[in-house]
Amino acid sequence: MTDEIERAAIALYDRFTHEGMDRRLFMARLTRIAGSAAAASMLLGSIAARAEAPPIVPADDPRIRTRELNWEPRPGRRYTGYEATPAQARRNRPVVLVVHENRGLNDHIRDVARRLAVAGYSAVAPDFLSPAGGTPAGDEDRARTMIGALDMAETVADGAATIGWLASAGGGARKVGMVGFCWGGGLTNRLAIAAGAALKAAVPFYGPAPDPAEAARVQAAMLIILAGLDNRVNGTARPWAEALRAAGKDVTVHEFPNVDHAFHNDTSAARYNREAATQAWAETLAFFRRHLA
Repeated sequence: MTDEIERAAIALYDRFTHEGMDRRLFMARLTRIAGSAAAASMLLGSIAARAEAPPIVPADDPRIRTRELNWEPRPGRRYTGYEATPAQARRNRPVVLVVHENRGLNDHIRDVARRLAVAGYSAVAPDFLSPAGGTPAGDEDRARTMIGALDMAETVADGAATIGWLASAGGGARKVGMVGFCWGGGLTNRLAIAAGAALKAAVPFYGPAPDPAEAARVQAAMLIILAGLDNRVNGTARPWAEALRAAGKDVTVHEFPNVDHAFHNDTSAARYNREAATQAWAETLAFFRRHLA
């Protein structure tokens, strides 16, 4: 496979997963790019996330404890999620909200929550499809459709209320951070606006950005992670970062050159970039240490 074929396939996959392209049309175009149906299937397998990929931190790691959570951020809005904490309990330990991609809450995002627990944080990964019945197991296409049908104003209100709930769980002294990927990166940007002082630190990974006019409302420190080849997201994220700087906000931007959208997701072989992902994660943990200690 040539780099040109892989680049064309990744660009097509991005359109399929973010612009609502019909799967049959997507597969027909991918087959033309790859040269045959068999080659298209192999190519898709390297680009798409693999549910069977082994986790970096297993669920039974003795350093952590995990459990399923249920809460009501607002009256009548029931949520489920996944919590990972260090095995050694500590009162008012900082908590990081982990927001999934447009595929819903899955094992990869649970693994990311466990990575944070190993680093010393409580981590809560909500299923933002909870009001719609929860993330459908093994059906990413349906999950993306459900994500697209969410009422974003309601979702943002639920997220802001969840951040307030997590902060108040420690008697008002618990610091809350947030990290999100793709769709979750976009929601992280929105919640940096909506959550007010309850959110101390936010790290959107390649997340579409809101109206730059909203930058003045942000109170959290922000580390914005971008992928150099991700023109779709960067078209909104760069103006957003500039607006935050102009508003005098605490914002750091790291755009990793020559990497794709979702470069941090180690379950996607073609898009994952180990070097960039390792560095971005190290910067994320250092950022949380500064602002959540």
